[in-house]
Amino acid sequence: MGRIIAIANQKGGVGKTTTAINLSACLAEAEQKVLTIDMDPQGNATSGLGIDKNSVENSIYELILGEVEIEDAILETEFDRLSIIASNVNLAAAEIELIGIQEKEYILKRAVEKVRNQYDFVIIDCPPSLNMLTINAMTTADTVLVPIQCEYYALEGLSQLLHTVNLVKQRLNPELEMEGVVFTMYDARTNLSLQVVENVKSNLKQTIYKTIIPRNIRLAEAPSHGLPINVYDSKSTGAESYRLLAEEVIHRGEEEWQ
Repeated sequence: MGRIIAIANQKGGVGKTTTAINLSACLAEAEQKVLTIDMDPQGNATSGLGIDKNSVENSIYELILGEVEIEDAILETEFDRLSIIASNVNLAAAEIELIGIQEKEYILKRAVEKVRNQYDFVIIDCPPSLNMLTINAMTTADTVLVPIQCEYYALEGLSQLLHTVNLVKQRLNPELEMEGVVFTMYDARTNLSLQVVENVKSNLKQTIYKTIIPRNIRLAEAPSHGLPINVYDSKSTGAESYRLLAEEVIHRGEEEWQ
């Protein structure tokens, strides 16, 4: 049965979509069958995996509204073992469309349950807000992975996010757990990055991934080419970091992973 991981942080610009794209691609590279679900109306995970978001007919929006079955919304990317349910700006209207719908928190969960056994991992890129789309993602997920940028305000909003995860766990998805925290945009040249990492480690009871994603120019360039980092520049530090993160995610919980 596939593991479903929601990548969430309501603070934008923390490397959330970058992590969704590149973790998905590196899991697929490591022989895992992956479905990426783009739940962000900006559709950047979609375009970052080489799909033209504006020409997609059956997107996550149509799926949430019940206009298509999930099998018809899944697109194959050009990368082996990696499929996607695409998103575009239409998704921004979903919140309004769902007003008055019964059990709207479970729409995505019911759809994904039909196909989860066909994948090793389902990676959901949440929007940068705590809205009904994020709630749907968390209700569907087994775990929540939180990217945190190595900067002064890193912990701002994190307590609110953890509170939301706990609320979803109490009321909607009792199985939900924290996957953990991954540090992004780490700049080894600054003391600040190191201080942030130490600060979070001392303040947070959550699992913190050993892999730290560096600030890397190749990582920033890759999405504009519609390529994940492991394809765009396979030997870059960004690619190596996301490969290590994928390995950690695969082996999470296994005793031999030290």
